[in-house]
Amino acid sequence: MASTPSLSLLARDCLAVIPARNEAATVGVIVAGVRATLGCDVLVVDDASTDATAAEVRTAGGEVLTLPLGLGAWGATQAGIRYARRNGYAGVITLDADGQHLPDSLPALFAAQARSGANVVIGTCIERLSRAKRIAWRYLRLLTGLRLGDFTSGLRLYDRRAIEILAGPEASLLDYQDVGVLMLLSKYALSIEETPTPMLPRRQGHSRVFASWWVVARYMLHTTVLCVAQLDAGRRHPSAGSRAC
Repeated sequence: MASTPSLSLLARDCLAVIPARNEAATVGVIVAGVRATLGCDVLVVDDASTDATAAEVRTAGGEVLTLPLGLGAWGATQAGIRYARRNGYAGVITLDADGQHLPDSLPALFAAQARSGANVVIGTCIERLSRAKRIAWRYLRLLTGLRLGDFTSGLRLYDRRAIEILAGPEASLLDYQDVGVLMLLSKYALSIEETPTPMLPRRQGHSRVFASWWVVARYMLHTTVLCVAQLDAGRRHPSAGSRAC
C-alpha cells in the first residue's frame, strides 16, 4: 500500500463526520465530546431519523445534514465526506453515534497519522472482537490481501487524497463502509495504518453486520463477490486493479 506520504493533519482543519439514525440517546454526548477534544467542526448526517437526533446534535453545537431517506451507514458517511470536500476541509474523521468510540481517543489517530504519514488511519480494538469476527477477519485477510486487524471499525481518519476517492462515483457503488472502502483505497495505492484505541460495548441496538447468522452470511457473500470482481478487473486491466486483492 505504498503511497506518497500525507502531510500531517491538524484537527482544527478537519471535519468530524458522524452518521446517525435514531441515536438521540447518545449522539449529543458524542458531539460535545468531539468538539471539546478536537476543537473541530462536527457534522452529523441524520440518516432519516424518526426521533430527536437532529435536535440533540444542534443542542450540543454540531451541524446536521438531514437525508430525506435512509442511505445506510456508508451512504450517510459518504454524504458527509462529500460535504467535507465541497467545503475545503483537509481531512475527515469518522466515528459512530452509538457511544462505542470515545472522543478522548481521537487524538491518537492524529498522532499515528503524523508519525506514519498515512493517508488513512483506523482506530482498532482487537479485544472487542468475538470469535465469529476473528474467524471472519482471517478469511477476509486471505481473500483481500489487506493485512489489517479490524475491517469494520468506523473510527477512521482520512486525508484529502482519501476524501477525493471516497467522494467519487466509484465509492457510491459500495454497500458497506468497511472492506469495500478499504479495497478501493488500496486499489489507488493509499497507505493505511491502524492504531490501538479503547472502545466501549454498544450501548443499545446490535451490530449491523453481525446481527444474525443470515446477515453475516449475506455480508461475507457480498464481500467475496466484491473481491472476486476486483480480481477479474485486475486480470483484464493489470495496471489498474492488481493491488486491490
